[in-house]
Amino acid sequence: MKEALARQWLKAAYEDGAWLRALRPLEAIYRCGVQRRAEAYRAGRRPTWRAEVPVIVVGNVTLGGTGKSPLVAWLARHLAARGWRPGIVSRGYGGKAAQGAGYPLRVTPQTPLAHSGDEPRMLARQTGLPVMVDPDRPRGARALLAEGCDILISDDGLQHLALGRDLELVVVDGPRGFGNARCLPAGPLREPLSRLDGVDALLINGEPAFTPPDRAWGFRLAPVRWRELRSGTAQALVPLPFDGPVHAVAGIGNPVRFFATLAELGVEAVPHAFADHHPFTPGDLAFSDARPLVMTAKDAEKCQAIAPENSWVLEVEAVPEPGFIDWLEARLVALNDSFHRGR
Repeated sequence: MKEALARQWLKAAYEDGAWLRALRPLEAIYRCGVQRRAEAYRAGRRPTWRAEVPVIVVGNVTLGGTGKSPLVAWLARHLAARGWRPGIVSRGYGGKAAQGAGYPLRVTPQTPLAHSGDEPRMLARQTGLPVMVDPDRPRGARALLAEGCDILISDDGLQHLALGRDLELVVVDGPRGFGNARCLPAGPLREPLSRLDGVDALLINGEPAFTPPDRAWGFRLAPVRWRELRSGTAQALVPLPFDGPVHAVAGIGNPVRFFATLAELGVEAVPHAFADHHPFTPGDLAFSDARPLVMTAKDAEKCQAIAPENSWVLEVEAVPEPGFIDWLEARLVALNDSFHRGR
């Protein structure tokens, strides 16, 4: 029931549902709180810790899936390929490391999901780079520095102002855009759209249904391979490694995008949408027939031990447009020079 209501609310927020107008008084209170918090950091009433290495924030101003995690993975691999030693710091939504090793928590593909959350473990698996989970991001960042990282990526860190940053990259879903352009709970915005005036770049996933501002570049999510969930064996996209129609489950911010990708690949799928970060149980994956099961890489982290045989993961990677890569390279050179000069 709770998940169904959340999906209905999110749908209304992106389609400007009339009933959300009743929540505008609460929106005004929310916006006031956001403004006061930001002002407290600007005025120094709340401390901001700055690392001695560059920090890149990749985040959202909207709720719902935007393709942020694949972009974080691409950025981390891109930096590593160019000689940097990147580390990723994350809040670890849904994880409670205090039940296990405590914070800061160094995440590997073997870390219990209950400790790390799904996205950090997925990023550790996809990149092979240091990933640290800590609700206190400055503390997590210091742990990455102790491992020798010379550049940090703050995953979903736009609103985590306690960690200073040198670049802010905001990811938005092109077709859905900013919905009704209202803040919570009357709309999907975490912060007013004026927040975009101060960020360094906007990365738009797919064809935008709005006029992109300056400093905006596109990217797409490209399917790259299938992975058999049980064995981890990789298979090419074509021919399909399974026969006939499939069941497709997606517990991500924008399940429709995943189902559309399957259709583009020629996969006939029965869609099963769940809320973002859904805690899957064996019953969620038990269907009355023996059709193959396909899912996202994020959902695979939670379904590894409970999925039936003949379950497959569709791996995707972010592909930014060349103009963004050129811009990023220029900014990285400038940042490197700045840090060598002591800022």
